[in-house]
Amino acid sequence: MTTVILLRHGRTTANTGGVLAGWTPGVQLDETGTAQVTAAAERLAKVPLAAVVSSPLERCRQTSAAVVAGRDLTVEPDDRLGEARYGDWTGRTIKELAKEPLWKVVQQHPSAAVFPGPEGEGLAQTQARAVSAIRSWNARLGPDAVWLACSHGDVIKAILADALGLHLDQFQRIVVDPASISVVTYTDTRPFVVRMNDTGGDVSALIPPPRKRRRGKASSDAVVGGGAGTTV
Repeated sequence: MTTVILLRHGRTTANTGGVLAGWTPGVQLDETGTAQVTAAAERLAKVPLAAVVSSPLERCRQTSAAVVAGRDLTVEPDDRLGEARYGDWTGRTIKELAKEPLWKVVQQHPSAAVFPGPEGEGLAQTQARAVSAIRSWNARLGPDAVWLACSHGDVIKAILADALGLHLDQFQRIVVDPASISVVTYTDTRPFVVRMNDTGGDVSALIPPPRKRRRGKASSDAVVGGGAGTTV
């Protein structure tokens, strides 16, 4: 089983300003965001990570840099984990965008939403590239790996929707706060969503047991009745 920890970047100046940052360069973590990612890195410090892969945007690079500090790892950039390309919506305020006809489509039927302008993409395209990134890194890192992907709210929501078997039109029901972690374990037959929007829980269960305690190949079956939970 390959386990991916999905980490959203910390709070930014654009978040507090109510601006849709998109791919705007130079958007950085604010003071609260810096504290959030420091805390997240401290929580994850004992989890052995096979790789840290990040959106190339600065707010994610700042966040992922906190995670690799003190580790023998470098951040691997992957454009496929970059923010949704909001096109002409980029840089505009959320208050203003909520008056646009497309806003209702984004809220109610996001699989049909395509952002305007030559740089805009559809949310379905965003999901497809992000899920492709996760799957390709899973294959590259192997079935025993625990790795971290640092990305953006809508991107992580789209990945989680795929893992949950939800149509993209349901992804607005998912909440992904700044500096939260969500965890998905991928098996041969299905993903298991282990955590969502976790901003403060214990993460010791993400530490793989010593290899000598592993018995054969991990099952892809779900435990009927829910099981006893993860123990380490």
